[in-house]
Amino acid sequence: MDWSAQIINGATIYDLSIEAIDFARKQYIEKNKKIEAEILIWDDITFLNKAKVCIQGKITKTAILLLGKPESDHFISPAQAKISWILKDKENVEKDYEHFGCPFILTINGVKNKIRNLKYRYIKDGTLFPDEVDQFDPYIIRESLNNSIAHQDYTLNGKINVVEREDGVLTFSNPGTFIPESIEHVIRADAPESRYRNPFLSNAMVNLNLIDTTGSGIKRMFNIQRSKFFPLPEYDLSKSKVQVSIIGKVIDENYAKKLAQMHELSLEEIILLDKVSKLKPIMDDEAKRLKSKLLIEGRKPNYHISAIVAINTNQKEQYIKNRGFKDEHYKKMILDYIQQYSSATKVNIDHLILDILPDILDKQQKENKLSNLLYSMHKKDKTIENKGTSRKARWILSSSKL
Repeated sequence: MDWSAQIINGATIYDLSIEAIDFARKQYIEKNKKIEAEILIWDDITFLNKAKVCIQGKITKTAILLLGKPESDHFISPAQAKISWILKDKENVEKDYEHFGCPFILTINGVKNKIRNLKYRYIKDGTLFPDEVDQFDPYIIRESLNNSIAHQDYTLNGKINVVEREDGVLTFSNPGTFIPESIEHVIRADAPESRYRNPFLSNAMVNLNLIDTTGSGIKRMFNIQRSKFFPLPEYDLSKSKVQVSIIGKVIDENYAKKLAQMHELSLEEIILLDKVSKLKPIMDDEAKRLKSKLLIEGRKPNYHISAIVAINTNQKEQYIKNRGFKDEHYKKMILDYIQQYSSATKVNIDHLILDILPDILDKQQKENKLSNLLYSMHKKDKTIENKGTSRKARWILSSSKL
């Protein structure tokens, strides 16, 4: 069932905003310049039927969402026609907010105008003059916002949230699962999806020049960020929601520029490397692909950029920190400590080793690795012995090493 195509009994054209209908007609003309004269003489019902917002003169839920008067939102209850803009400071504390409702075709601009979209200045290669760009490209704002409207699951009775943080992060989220297989699949296919959650609404928004169906929107967003040396969009598809975060600044300018200059990399590979650099999980087949091209190293789930990428992006120090040392190096450090001070407690060894274990590991993974090292030295290498209790270990050199 297409929720957006349902006809609302009792609703009439008088429940729609005249201003919204007039604006929709202008948008429709933009898509159909050749028949502009004909469009201008259509009455409102004819126009709404032609634009496929209404069905045989009857008001649909799509018509209420896009063109309904603010007081007409009760027709789609318990679904909500609401977009909330929220401004937060760097500590994630709310500073300001505003709610927007029907008609979406007009309030979209209200939401866009609330986003401050400050100017960002940075130096490009080969010039002494700074380049000044919008933190958030207008196309990305438009695409993210309109996609949220077109593809959210209105049966979940949630709302669209647009959260702007003062540290240069803009996040759009809406209720509903992501229908395509993955973001990477969308970019790889570079074609329209065969299924939509709200096909009637999506088609109406195409007709009114709000979105397109070429399948290139998400890919274009990634390319815009890439060309500005900004971090790529981050998608969170968990918990029955679609959330995209756009970072409006350069995090590591040298890394971003060098990565952009590795022209042999495809956009999909850059997206995967971006995930790896942010310590986000990737699929087994994706990891296999990157490893085959010597772009990443490590074992699942602790992948890190390879020596080749590190050299090309001036990330050699971080590469060493992520890769770490051979186990024998850590074992020798522990043996040297015990030889110097006769014994070592767990606290001693923690202070000695934990901080120099690979940065790619989290705290628990580092503790597990250290436990495995001590077990190997004790049970397999037989280089140390435990003279303490299970709760209070005290390691000394084994008799064979004395």
